Amino acid sequence: MPLAHHYATVVTWTGNRGTGTSGYRDYGRDHEVTADGPAPIAGSSDRTFRGDPDRWNPEQLLLASLSQCHMLSYLHACADAGIVVTSYVDRAAGEMTTRAGSGRFTEVVLRPEVTVASPEMVETAVKLHDDAHHACFIANSVNFPVRHEPVVTA
Repeated sequence: MPLAHHYATVVTWTGNRGTGTSGYRDYGRDHEVTADGPAPIAGSSDRTFRGDPDRWNPEQLLLASLSQCHMLSYLHACADAGIVVTSYVDRAAGEMTTRAGSGRFTEVVLRPEVTVASPEMVETAVKLHDDAHHACFIANSVNFPVRHEPVVTA
């Protein structure tokens, strides 16, 4: 029987400049993302859509979620397999296309750079990225390809 997990967030618009949404250029895209526990995330839209480039936008947060989920699934798989990871950095990239007022992600590429404790672990550590990809809840929930191009060294 599937086990249900429930999550809750609150997004609060803070971009009313005094006249609400009286015109497309008249309101800010600023908002806060909150949940019970963690500190608020200052959000906006992408700069292209009149957002504040100093705040997180939804597209960056989606990309970060995919990267985080893969990393956490990967670290779990490594721990289970006896692979000792000593360093992990992912420089992920995503592509979104827009047309006629709508848009969608077309692909995300995760590029984890992983260091393991010994050269004997490298081959297995590379293979475990596939396991992590299939275990990632977020990657399993999106309708576009999520690829990974890992580099593992000892």
